Formats: sequence, structure tokens, C-alpha cells
Amino acid sequence: MTVRVAVAGATGKLGSVAVRLIEAAEDLELVAALDSRSPLDAMLGADVLVDMTLPQVSPGIVAFAVDHGLKVLIGTSGWSADRILELERRVAEHEGSGAVVIPNFSLGSALGTAFATVAARFFDSIEIIEAHGAGKVDSPSGTAVRTAELIGAARLQRGPVDAPHTDQRARGQQVASVPIHSLRMRGVVAEQQVIFGGAGETLTIRHDTVGSEAYEAGILLALRAAAQTPGVVVGLDKLIDLGIAEPDGEPPRPTVREV
Repeated sequence: MTVRVAVAGATGKLGSVAVRLIEAAEDLELVAALDSRSPLDAMLGADVLVDMTLPQVSPGIVAFAVDHGLKVLIGTSGWSADRILELERRVAEHEGSGAVVIPNFSLGSALGTAFATVAARFFDSIEIIEAHGAGKVDSPSGTAVRTAELIGAARLQRGPVDAPHTDQRARGQQVASVPIHSLRMRGVVAEQQVIFGGAGETLTIRHDTVGSEAYEAGILLALRAAAQTPGVVVGLDKLIDLGIAEPDGEPPRPTVREV
């Protein structure tokens, strides 16, 4: 069965990758490619909306899609826990609707977050440094927020991380007690370091994206899942079963299954 897809943000960096992949896939059909001037009803007739827009417009676009019976794949940054709660409420009001929210489509990034979640239960000093290109308008990144939330979930029994001098602005923005430091620089695609400090040692888990090819497998996996997934699912890890706890769930076991 062919899945009919509309892409919002089709002229952007990630949106253009999604358009190219959809056009090349035998089981997917591109029925609409929306830019900032397109009316929202251009997406009607699709089975799935892929949202690759901007944080300030994404909630309205997604709400329109859900209200009109489309499944949704969200690849836009800025989907905080509060936004996701509102999305869950809206999806619950429409029988059979569903949304998949992916902070980062890279498998390597999902693995890096999984490894960080495992390590989080063994260190009390934890900070995140993330870097993206100068044009990225939001900070911290959705990937960093997701990583911090999962670290917090893994530490439910141990408690918050040790983050001294939080009154100093240079100490970073705290998410689930984890300080996040954001860089926006020319020449960078995407980087994330999660740094753990312990007695006499540090551990750094780092992931670097050097090209958009890193997102391709994750986009296709998430798009095909979005077409048949009810409810709201957050994170590529939920689609490849890495065994990571939700932010309000139980601490994960210290293992990562092979994918």
C-alpha cells in the first residue's frame, strides 16, 4: 500500500532531504510540498504530514493536520515536554490519529543518547555541550533537551545532578537539572557532547553529524512508522527499541540492544 505524504517546510535543509527520499521510495508518494507561502489545506489528501518547519509555526501546522485526520511526523525542533503534552491531548481527541516526534533522525545520535542514559546513573556531575550551524534559531536543541530529560528519568532514584553556581548565566540552561550549553557557529552541522565527571575521571560521549546523509535512514523509518502508529511516540529510540526510559518512566536497564 502506498502512503501519501505531504511535507511542510519542503524547501528547508531537512525538508528537502525528506522530499527527495519520498520521491525515490516505491511505497511513498509525495502529494504536496508546502513552503511558508502555502495554504495549510494544501496538505489535505495526504495520509501523513511531515513537519520540517520552524519552532514558532510548527504547533499550528501540526494541530491543523491532526484536526483534519492526518498522521504526523514532526522533525521540527522546539517540541518541549509541555508542547508534547498538548499534542497528546489533541491526538487523544481524534480517534485513530497519531504523531511521531523525532528530535534527531540520526541513528548515531540515538545511540549516543542511549549510552548517556546508561552512564547517567553512575555520575553526579553531568553537563551537555551542543553545537549547530549559525542559522539554527532555537537553543538548546531538541536533541539536547531529549537527552537531558532521559538522563533525568534514569536518575529518579539517585536524584538531580550536581550543578553548582546555577545563578551564573554562563552555567547553561538547566533541563531536568542538567546544564546545557549551546553553540551556534558557521562550519558546524551538528554536534553533541555529554560530559560526566566522577572522582578522578571524566567520561565524554560525543556524536558529530558531518552530512545530511546521517538523517536519511531515520527519516524513512520514522515516516513509515508514523503512517501506522497511534498515539504520540517521541524519539527515534522508540522505533528501534534501544530500551530508554521515558522522562516520566522507570530507570532503564544498563544495556543497549543491537539494532
